[in-house]
Amino acid sequence: MSKSSIPDLIIGEHTINAGEQKRFQLEMPPLYTDTSMGIPVYVQRGKREGPTLFVSAAIHGDELNGIEIVSRLIKSPSIKNLRGTLIAIPMVNIYGVLNQSRYLPDRRDLNRCFPGSKKGSLAGRIARLFLDEVVSKSDYGIDLHTGAIHRSNLPQIRANLNDELTAEMAKAFGVPVLLNADIRDGSLRQAAADEGARVLLYEAGQALRYDEFSIRAGVKGIVSVMRQIGMLNKTKHKGRKVEPFIARQSGWVRANESGFVLHKAQLGDHVEKGDVLATISNPFGEPLDDLISPATGVIIGKQNIPLAQEGEAIYHIAYFKQPDTVAEHVEMLQDNLGSSDSMLVG
Repeated sequence: MSKSSIPDLIIGEHTINAGEQKRFQLEMPPLYTDTSMGIPVYVQRGKREGPTLFVSAAIHGDELNGIEIVSRLIKSPSIKNLRGTLIAIPMVNIYGVLNQSRYLPDRRDLNRCFPGSKKGSLAGRIARLFLDEVVSKSDYGIDLHTGAIHRSNLPQIRANLNDELTAEMAKAFGVPVLLNADIRDGSLRQAAADEGARVLLYEAGQALRYDEFSIRAGVKGIVSVMRQIGMLNKTKHKGRKVEPFIARQSGWVRANESGFVLHKAQLGDHVEKGDVLATISNPFGEPLDDLISPATGVIIGKQNIPLAQEGEAIYHIAYFKQPDTVAEHVEMLQDNLGSSDSMLVG
């Protein structure tokens, strides 16, 4: 298909032609100070026909890794000759970023408010705007997340792995752990699925922090997915291939006592059923309880702050049949990323 025969893309009041690059904002309700607000949008369209992919970050306003991932992605030489269209949104929940908060000013979680409504709550209006102007015009999506405040996540992809094409995208991302995750009501993934778009959710790092390893893995993963879905030319694989492990179950290990936590297990560790993950002690250093692994698996999430309230989630474990090699594959991913950004953009 020639450039002239590729339909124009219209987002909000902006028209983006084939071969064009544009940056603009989608207008949102202003602050009560009359300060204008808008969702920043970057669009890169190729001169050749291809799929449309959206990459979104900071739906939760305190999850900042994705902002840097998008920043590096749009600077990557790899995307300059793409087929199709890349729609990159570094911040969806602008209000949350301003307040360094997961939530919107109305205390709603934006990722539980899709598909939203033009006449609904603030969260509902933003969800509807994003769905109508970005998601509904996309074939694929990658939504970038981190762990919550004081919690870190091992780089992982969560997706509907029962769908063959989605599973292939997830494998192409190149992280060691894939988690088959049910779609939650009101989530962006659910709304995207209803619109016919296949979406990956990338989880890595923790809230309110940049984590270089997670950022580099995210950029490299997105570029790899773009190659897999035909937006970029495929290249010969460099380094050892990271074969992901698929987990279909995961669970949290919670504290049975309140106290001070001495961690023994770390992110990426393989643990066996019955292993001691951490010890909880009182202020005098006297042990109160051990946190025990309920099954064999790999730690994909953990609390960082050494304080625990009874019932609090401390470790997130993904359950595998052969988890012992996941730690090795984390090391392989680190080796493949190398020490320079050039490996991410080649």
